[in-house]
Amino acid sequence: MSNDPDTLTPREIVKKLDKYIIGQAAAKRNVAVALRNRWRRMQVTGALKEDIVPNNILMIGPTGVGKTEIARRLAKIAKVPFLKVEASKFTEVGYVGRDVESMVRDLVERAVAMVKSEKVEIIQHKAIEQVEEIILDILLPPFQQKKSEETSLDTTQSSHTTRERFREKLRSGLLDQQQIEIKITKTIPAGNINSLGASPAMEEGFVMNFQDMLSSFLPKQTKKRKVTIAEARALLLTEETAKLIDMNAVKEEALARASHSGIIFIDEIDKIAQAGQGNGPGVSREGVQRDLLPIVEGSTVQTKHGPIQTDHILFIGAGAFHMAKPSDLIPELQGRFPIRVTLENLSQKDFYKILDEPKSALPIQYQALLAVENVRLDFSPEAKQEIAATAYLLNEEIENIGARRLQTVMSHLLTPILFDVPDTIRPDTAITITKKMVQEVLADLIKQKDLSAYIL
Repeated sequence: MSNDPDTLTPREIVKKLDKYIIGQAAAKRNVAVALRNRWRRMQVTGALKEDIVPNNILMIGPTGVGKTEIARRLAKIAKVPFLKVEASKFTEVGYVGRDVESMVRDLVERAVAMVKSEKVEIIQHKAIEQVEEIILDILLPPFQQKKSEETSLDTTQSSHTTRERFREKLRSGLLDQQQIEIKITKTIPAGNINSLGASPAMEEGFVMNFQDMLSSFLPKQTKKRKVTIAEARALLLTEETAKLIDMNAVKEEALARASHSGIIFIDEIDKIAQAGQGNGPGVSREGVQRDLLPIVEGSTVQTKHGPIQTDHILFIGAGAFHMAKPSDLIPELQGRFPIRVTLENLSQKDFYKILDEPKSALPIQYQALLAVENVRLDFSPEAKQEIAATAYLLNEEIENIGARRLQTVMSHLLTPILFDVPDTIRPDTAITITKKMVQEVLADLIKQKDLSAYIL
């Protein structure tokens, strides 16, 4: 299997998703094809390349069945900018709330952070070396340079030896608590920009861009601070790293990456569907859909880092669609989500697989937490079966929240143990969770479920 995200085949993408998400084969296949089609489009030459747009996906299914996790894992596999937003947080332009363009600006910010992080890894070693030289210059002022003509060769060699000796102490941490005085560069704050009377949704982009533009014209000032060498190393490393990174190149690459490979996951899209009339005063759900339409269709959005085209961003919509149907969305928006996938409810067998198979399964997470305190935690297969059965029962009889119910059950089961470590349960202890233990501890949770029917 290839590890290069650009050359992964659809089958390989699905296999990677299978390591973290149980079931939902149809959804996995569709997102895998969408990801591979992006690579295919980039190989196309000529004007046709720009005309090939992604097939946006609409995932339909109850909470906790893996909609968000599929999209998030897909972005991690592909190493592309990813943003999750909730459609219900947006309002029609002119009302109090966020405008839909803010999701694109947020995606660009994620892309900038991603590219900058990659650049930092490349130049980190050089930045560390520069910080080391700055600290050594403070500890040992290079006076010998001014008197190089007057000093002998032996004196110069002696100064070099002293500097190398201090370098070794610096690297070993022996000097970390010694205090030195350093200069830190900072920008004079621009202060708050008063509201111009527009709504928050309309002001957001303008204020952000204006503050960024203003800060670039403000003079820099240096401030002396007396800190320990350990603190100085961290402060100076931030400054030296910033000096070595070409932010113009970072922004340019981030805009291209967000535009051609970004993924925006729009959750709760069913909550802006127009299910009949009388959807509440003031804010029109249909208005939000019409504001969303040009973003999904493809338009230019202004960001603080420059304009970005949304034509090739992959949009994945998701919703339970209990109170509304996909057909309640305006026809134009329906047409922009041509691929529809229905995710199935999780069975008791699925719950067991979720506990047993994924690389980041809940039992593995709890084992890692207790291993930090040198306590070994094991689960018998029968115990996992009982946990799965309890979670499935609670979903059936209270409210179906999907795989999230496992977190409730596991927390209730293991909180007593987590509380007793390390006071009562000492290090070097091995604990095995059995079926009987699960039944005894979770019996209380089942009783609470029965009582909940009588609570208003």
